[in-house]
Amino acid sequence: MDSTEEPVISIAGLWMNYSDRMVLRGIDLEVYRGQIIGYIGPNGAGKSTTVKIMLGLVEGYNGTVRIFGRDISDGDTAYKRRIGYVPEVAELYDSLTAREYLTFTGELYGMRNTDADLRAEKLMRLLNLDKAYDMRIASYSKGMKQKVLLIASMLHDPDILFLDEPLSGLDANSVMVVKEIFATLAARGKTIFYSSHIMDVVEKISSRIILLDGGDIVADGTFAQLREQSREGSLEEIFNQLTGFDKYREIASEFVAVIGEGAPHE
Repeated sequence: MDSTEEPVISIAGLWMNYSDRMVLRGIDLEVYRGQIIGYIGPNGAGKSTTVKIMLGLVEGYNGTVRIFGRDISDGDTAYKRRIGYVPEVAELYDSLTAREYLTFTGELYGMRNTDADLRAEKLMRLLNLDKAYDMRIASYSKGMKQKVLLIASMLHDPDILFLDEPLSGLDANSVMVVKEIFATLAARGKTIFYSSHIMDVVEKISSRIILLDGGDIVADGTFAQLREQSREGSLEEIFNQLTGFDKYREIASEFVAVIGEGAPHE
């Protein structure tokens, strides 16, 4: 990393609590252009809260969050035009067609309607959705909806993508395409910041993995660095070791034993 390069995301001393529960405990983090960040951790670790703070959707935190060098607490929302976002659970406007939804989204990001329409139609075609462009989103499968969300997040050519479970519902071929899209965007200097519980995907596509547990960063590095530090093989095993979850085999064994209790057998 060029030591003179400015981080696109800079977080210092980030604390956040909801009522009596501390969600983030003094997070310090710098992210640079061209990085694919796998932001992982158990449920409740603070991943979504971190992202929502960076998006300007959550306030009331302590600490400093800078995006593109600017403190986001200054009230200037112009930085949001340079980011894209796919939430884990997204409410699409089901009564709209994909054309209507995507052109509307493009206009929100400052694109002209005709430009957004032309680009969206091309992207839909590339993801094999051109025949569904003028169909209502209510008729779409989960995978089709996910593709529309991904297109909407990238339509305006953002500099940072925030993605929560971006491959959810996609078939194997589409997963390959989307993973390659991320790699190509990163090579162009875009930053991909995403969360996923699918450890083998995180392991394969991340240039840097950040593991959050209990509101603290407990690991930060490439997969090779994390494996070297923990002496474990897969990212799933590293995850389990660092978060203290080592009972999965025992739980699975007992679960299957309960299923078999008193079950009718021929």
